Amino acid sequence: MSRPSDHIDSPAPSPVTQPALGPVGYLRFFWRQLTSMRTALLLLLLLAVAAVPGSLFPQRSSDPNGVIQYFDKNPASAPVLDGLQLFDVYTSVWFSAIYLLLFISLIGCVIPRTTHHLRALRGRPPRTPARLERLSVFVEVDAAGQDPAVAIDSARSMLRKSGYRAELFDGPTLSVSAERGYLRETGNLVFHTALIGILISVGIGGGFGYTGQKVLVEGQAFANVRLSYDSLNPGRFFSESTLPPYRIVLDDFSATYEEENRNALGQPIDFSADVTTYEGDGPGTKSTIKVNEPLRLDGNDIYLLGNGYAPSITVRDPEGEVVFSDQVPFLPSDANLTSLGVVKVPDGLAEQVGMAGFFYPTAAQLDTGALTSNHPDLQNPVLTLRVYKGDLGIDGGIAKSVYNLDTDELTAIAGDGAEEKALELRPGQTADIPGGLGTVAFDNKDPDADDLLQSVSRFASLDVHRDPTQGWVLFFAILVLLGLLTGLFIPRRRVWVKAVETSEGLRLEYAGLARGDDPGLEAAVTDIARRHSQQLGLKLSP
Repeated sequence: MSRPSDHIDSPAPSPVTQPALGPVGYLRFFWRQLTSMRTALLLLLLLAVAAVPGSLFPQRSSDPNGVIQYFDKNPASAPVLDGLQLFDVYTSVWFSAIYLLLFISLIGCVIPRTTHHLRALRGRPPRTPARLERLSVFVEVDAAGQDPAVAIDSARSMLRKSGYRAELFDGPTLSVSAERGYLRETGNLVFHTALIGILISVGIGGGFGYTGQKVLVEGQAFANVRLSYDSLNPGRFFSESTLPPYRIVLDDFSATYEEENRNALGQPIDFSADVTTYEGDGPGTKSTIKVNEPLRLDGNDIYLLGNGYAPSITVRDPEGEVVFSDQVPFLPSDANLTSLGVVKVPDGLAEQVGMAGFFYPTAAQLDTGALTSNHPDLQNPVLTLRVYKGDLGIDGGIAKSVYNLDTDELTAIAGDGAEEKALELRPGQTADIPGGLGTVAFDNKDPDADDLLQSVSRFASLDVHRDPTQGWVLFFAILVLLGLLTGLFIPRRRVWVKAVETSEGLRLEYAGLARGDDPGLEAAVTDIARRHSQQLGLKLSP
């Protein structure tokens, strides 16, 4: 008696010898894995996950001031995150790798499916099954006295009018085979092809477009030239000749805050930047930029990203000569616009002087004695300045941020680490710089105005964005939506009508089969049987 193959005394099975794939075989294997629909969906999900850090960390492309503030607040972790390119997520190596792999995967999926779909569109409907009663949806009608050829021909005409591709089949019995729903696969292909179109459009737009930021104080003008930007992130194929010539003047910036609801006191309600734009030699045009209402100007979209205060600060030498005077933008650090700013005075005084300050729109004192702002509007403006002297580090020819003060080569003479307290100023006040270096004044924007609300200028942070492929992205996005809806709501089904001659006369059989989930299949087959029976003058049994 032979032993079973897994018996303890059975000889060991011979090892399975698999053919070696070789380099070409491995390449073919990896290509098939990459171009499978499962891989494409996985890469699409991975791309969505990879985009999450772009909303968690400030991005240099859209919020360079936020990146500067993040470095100031997190000096230990910020360089590590910067090394991981988390402040440049959408141009990072790892995000681009996912993007390109998804692009290749989608192309590898769409081309074979399109070829197969075109062959299916040119093919004939499948032959009628021998036993329709075995299908999930089956209806039969007694058609005694009817001509089989006439009945089947009328069924074919009715199905074609209903949008089916119908084909007559001869054999032992006459039958018609019909199918519809190829538009479902067409929708799926349109969906995936449009995704590829979006990827290509975004890539081209990123190459030829640019994004720039400008902090503009009330009354100041901005000309659309490269040197006027605070930061500019051009695409790979950017050319300065693509910058359209225009000029923007910020006439006024207004903010509205909640003042009645105590639970939301100080919450922003509306921001408006009133500007005058000049294109070429033409007259100025008045416009308003709001948070969700960008200004469209000569192919550029100009967004209002942020705002804050720009105190007017004047520094004089001991003889009273002005060595520095400017409206200095202070970057907000909280919802109540407690703001940080830097003043650098490289020339005109006995030593180089740097000041790092806080501006409080509505100053209030905490229990610890420190100041804070408890409202974003100007109700009790106070400016505090920590003063340093020494080497500002700007004589070496290396660019330095105007929003950051490097104190490594400086000596504190007022504020933390110094004998003198930080200077504290209100609009219109002047204070002496320790060491007899001169004076610093917090000037009132309008010396003749008594209203505190008019004492400090506002600034608006503008984002200038140019994307030459926006229209194409919108077009492909609409195709994505249409393709998705078509793929979801158009069923793919097959229907057969067979004329079976029995000893009792002719019997018509109707059956249907769905490809995928089709809850309306039974109702559709029943409706076809009912309408066909009415055409032939037959009665459909309940």
